[in-house]
Amino acid sequence: MSGFVSFVSSGPGDPELLTVKAVKRLETADAVLFDDLSAGPILTHANPEADLVGVGKRAGRPSPKQDHVSQLLVDYAKSGLKVVRLKSGDSGVFGRLEEEIAALRGANIPFEIVPGVTAASAAAAAANIPLTRRLTARRMQFITGHDVTGGLPDSLNMAALADPDATTVVYMGKRTFAALAEKLIEAGLPPETHALVALGVSTPQQELSCHTVGELPQVMRQMQTTAPVLILYGPLADSDLPEVTSAETP
Repeated sequence: MSGFVSFVSSGPGDPELLTVKAVKRLETADAVLFDDLSAGPILTHANPEADLVGVGKRAGRPSPKQDHVSQLLVDYAKSGLKVVRLKSGDSGVFGRLEEEIAALRGANIPFEIVPGVTAASAAAAAANIPLTRRLTARRMQFITGHDVTGGLPDSLNMAALADPDATTVVYMGKRTFAALAEKLIEAGLPPETHALVALGVSTPQQELSCHTVGELPQVMRQMQTTAPVLILYGPLADSDLPEVTSAETP
């Protein structure tokens, strides 16, 4: 008898940003396979009798191979269990969701996807700014800052990314933003374009800082952190932000 897999989006780290459906799935799971960024207080919602299995991937650290993670999902589900695959942010945004879905389909295992808050939305909310503006930011674009080799992807649409009227969010771009910034400026993006850097968004380690695209390469080189780094640039309303802010709870 086949089990069932729920791909549950845990949001960027604050357990209060979990959806009601996400909490219900965690509470009734027989097994939870979780990303590193979904650990900690979020796992307090898990069924206390569930198997908890860490399968997260972090840059520069030993990590389980994707085919191993996919096989674990299949094996648990084939045992007739209710399985939660807990992914950070929104599971459909740079979460390698497609590979795991393909493995389940190949094994005829039913599944569902529970959406969640992606880091871009959480970062903008923490900074008290919108991701879109009615006249000057009618388009958003999310990109990953590195490919499977860890380098800057070579197939990026630089004309689109240099559009000064779009809000662009760079996930996992700390190591490669210097190369990206050079290409952006060559493509016509003004170096004084506003940029927001968000570290550990929605967690107690959260820090927000305002810069320009031209300044960011040096900022990234000097940054010493293991927290996830998100970069937003474009027509951001950052003039009211202090230079650095940290997470605050009302």
